[in-house]
Amino acid sequence: MLHNPAAAAAAMEEQLRQQQLRVLLNASSRPFPSSSSSIWPSNASASEPVTAAAAGGGGGAVSPWDIALCATGTAVACENALVLAVLFYTPSLRAPMFLLIGSLALADLLAGLGLVVNFTVQYLLQPPHAAVALSAAGLLLTAFSASLCSLLAITIDRYLSLYNALTYHTERTRTVTGALLLLLWLLCLGVGLLPLLGWNCLRDRATCSVLRPLTQDNAAALAVTFLLLFALMLQLYLQICRVAFRHAQQIAVQHQFIATAQATSPRKGLATLSFILGTFALCWIPFAIYSLVADSSYPAVYTYALALPAACHSLINPVIYAFRNPDIQKSLWLACCGCVPSTFSSRPRTSSDV
Repeated sequence: MLHNPAAAAAAMEEQLRQQQLRVLLNASSRPFPSSSSSIWPSNASASEPVTAAAAGGGGGAVSPWDIALCATGTAVACENALVLAVLFYTPSLRAPMFLLIGSLALADLLAGLGLVVNFTVQYLLQPPHAAVALSAAGLLLTAFSASLCSLLAITIDRYLSLYNALTYHTERTRTVTGALLLLLWLLCLGVGLLPLLGWNCLRDRATCSVLRPLTQDNAAALAVTFLLLFALMLQLYLQICRVAFRHAQQIAVQHQFIATAQATSPRKGLATLSFILGTFALCWIPFAIYSLVADSSYPAVYTYALALPAACHSLINPVIYAFRNPDIQKSLWLACCGCVPSTFSSRPRTSSDV
């Protein structure tokens, strides 16, 4: 029987089958590749093997997109740390409006740190534990969720300051604003914990979205929520512009400067409104729509190209909401130069400003 060619071939075939079965069993028992447990897009598609470089083993080249995101995160963290330092060390900047600006700066600061942490997890840890990678992804989700919610809170605050101008300062105290911000951050922290609580695709790579470790359904839910928030912000800013225009007309009638008032204040408000909503839409909406329709089989370069502008929006936020404020500008001049230039005009914000 041992010298029978047919029997020998059958024995050889059975041995190869058992060897392949052992390889499959060993592969299924390995931990999930670290790149697939990161919020960063993977360089390999769902059908390709994950190499040591993609898994962050330190043996491959670093993606220039990852370097760009890490550099952006560093710049975001430094810029927003400056805003927080000015707000913290200036006792006069304690109004509810500045608490909201501080919440936005803190969220963007954490977003910048989250980009740096994810870069470190992906490339420097060899290999990272799944819980570490999920926690890094959760930090990004928490930070960007808090950033978007803080933008919505600032929009609502501006609307209330115009719509309820007479009772605004008595109703919107620091205690009320602080309590609302605490609830906001607790909600965003819950969003950040979702990957650790099972909102991930570690067990089934086929369900991964372009934002691993989130599944396609999870990423779609977050994208739809973002689009709804943007629609709400757009509606509020349109109402703000309408109320501001009406106030400008009333002031113009009282001072008999109708032509001048209509040519300056509403026009400036519309320009500011267009800049705020335009930058927000250009930076975030393409990324949100792509996350809604794409899956992990799409090339990673598309995700990088759309995620980078979204991250850069955290660089624009301090310019729009902090550095344009006359009180913050004055504090920056005092901190940097020790004096305020004679050409500086600290005009208080009126109800006609958007």
